[in-house]
Amino acid sequence: VQLVESGGGLVQAGGSLRLSCVASGRTARLYSMAWFRLVQEKEREFVAGIDWSGASTPYADSVKGRFTISRDNAKKTVYLEMESMKPEDTAIYYCAARAWENTVGFLVSDYDYWGQGTQVTVSS
Repeated sequence: VQLVESGGGLVQAGGSLRLSCVASGRTARLYSMAWFRLVQEKEREFVAGIDWSGASTPYADSVKGRFTISRDNAKKTVYLEMESMKPEDTAIYYCAARAWENTVGFLVSDYDYWGQGTQVTVSS
């Protein structure tokens, strides 16, 4: 399984970005997926997750109401729509997937596959 993120970049505070994560390989085993982010000198933190049907979409408190996660199973793609962005959203964003488990996990250790990450920088 390979996960490839795209859509990162530089944006001004208050602006928007849309991240995409495309899965390839043995994707039939992938159920819940999530976005995490890594801020310099900190641990990777959960941002948002989504189950197979899209019925469960938990968010970190810091992004609730500003970020939206969605998925298109036919395209094997998960999206993260980020709005009203803040400088503290600056991080490397990673896509993650769980094999054979539909419950959205909140820990790094809950996920079996990871993308390479995409840099998001929000200027003030």
